[in-house]
Amino acid sequence: MTSPTREDLARIFHRIGWLSFGGPAAQIALMHRECVDERPWLTERQFLNALSFCMLLPGPEAMQLATYVGWRLHGIAGGLIAGGLFVAPGALVIAVLALIYAQIGTAPALDAVLLGVKATVIVIVLQALLRLARKALTGADMWGLALVAFVAIYALSVPFPAIVAAAAAYGWLRGRGTDAVPEAAAPALPLRTIAVWAALWLAPLPLLWLAGSELYLALAAFFAKLAVVTFGGAYAVLAYMSEVVVETNGWLDAGQMIDALGLAETTPGPLILVTQFVGMLTGHASGGVTAALAAGALTLWMTFVPCFLWIFALAGQVEALLARPRLQGALSAVTAAVVGVILNLSLWFALHVLFASVTEVGPTALTVPVPDSLDPAALALAILAGVLLLALRRGVVMTLAICAMAGAGLGAFGLA
Repeated sequence: MTSPTREDLARIFHRIGWLSFGGPAAQIALMHRECVDERPWLTERQFLNALSFCMLLPGPEAMQLATYVGWRLHGIAGGLIAGGLFVAPGALVIAVLALIYAQIGTAPALDAVLLGVKATVIVIVLQALLRLARKALTGADMWGLALVAFVAIYALSVPFPAIVAAAAAYGWLRGRGTDAVPEAAAPALPLRTIAVWAALWLAPLPLLWLAGSELYLALAAFFAKLAVVTFGGAYAVLAYMSEVVVETNGWLDAGQMIDALGLAETTPGPLILVTQFVGMLTGHASGGVTAALAAGALTLWMTFVPCFLWIFALAGQVEALLARPRLQGALSAVTAAVVGVILNLSLWFALHVLFASVTEVGPTALTVPVPDSLDPAALALAILAGVLLLALRRGVVMTLAICAMAGAGLGAFGLA
């Protein structure tokens, strides 16, 4: 193993940041190639232990893995360099896309292009669901957890944080054996570091309250809560975010929410950058470009500062954390429940993209489509995306580009 200079670390993670398309699996593979295969910065065991540790944490595991690599090589400064440069390129692209979308989002030509993107998103989420289900649903009780989570969030409108908490409690109690490493064997928590980063993360809340900025305070509070419950990847939390952003607070409509995810899929960096897009559209609706930039910056802060907090607080305890079977049991149960949550998200996207109208029926207000409102163009584009992604196994970026062009073609002939 060799230790790079900070300049080398910055150079490599700047490149990783711009090349990190394709979701967390592709991003983690890229980091492995750069930091293990091509440069002896970490051993295979260190990298895999770091990845397992990051999967225990709320938030985007790829960004936290980048932060961990930087922390291990150059302490807190290294973590800031690696984690920051991993996110920065995508955040810059998202800012540009959000401002363009806010200005011309209603143009017919763009609507046709975005229909192709939205149709592709249906299949992307379905693909993520299938991948996670294969890994997470390892027994009858895990299948049952996934089913219960789906019914709870779709039919009963149980909040996502409550589902995560209940699944974690079940997994913790189900965990067999005793913790292999006693509490005394774990390194002491860096309490000063925790206090500083927690204060930095939450500092906007009292400041916005004192300033009387109700919208920004609501944005900051919501995305701070979201950062704590983001287990299982961005797709898991998108259902909860969509419910609050669209149905509870009315910051965006369903179409804008789906556009936000579709455009976030086309950018480098973690998919959770969709939160920045949502924040910027919300800010733009209330006060134009300046408000959009301020809301985007606030959303980024509330989403990503806790990632640094978790790593800097707990990275020294990797081995101790990985040796606790009850903790592993809690994570497995949460991941199983997340399968049901992502199924709900997939259904939500499909209903709002494929049908012009949906309605609520029954005592629990189930959302169902109005059959006569089926959009044939959206259905055709979704089938095209399914063939490309699931049958031909083309990449996400290529599939998005092809379906966007197909949507534009349908729009040119008045079919979309």
